[in-house]
Amino acid sequence: MSQKTLIGASALAGAVAMAISGASFLASTDGASAATEKCYGVAMAGKNDCAAGPGTTCAGTSKVDFQGNAWKNVEAGTCVGMDVGEGRMGSLEPLDRDIPA
Repeated sequence: MSQKTLIGASALAGAVAMAISGASFLASTDGASAATEKCYGVAMAGKNDCAAGPGTTCAGTSKVDFQGNAWKNVEAGTCVGMDVGEGRMGSLEPLDRDIPA
């Protein structure tokens, strides 16, 4: 095999490898980007994703279960009507219920 043929074969192999890795990267990011929405009033104490209202800073700072101003990311379209028990439902907007004193 000549050096010219070897270089051509290496270039082709490299291009194929790059194409395959690019395709697998796109497949993995598509699956990971499932649509989500912020759902208020469904997180357990200390398990919120972020923004739990006044007196809190971010993820894991909610003080009580189902705190109305704390949200959790859920699959898009599942928040409204999500029953967390005891007559509590998820909301796309902050709620005035179960707010710690």
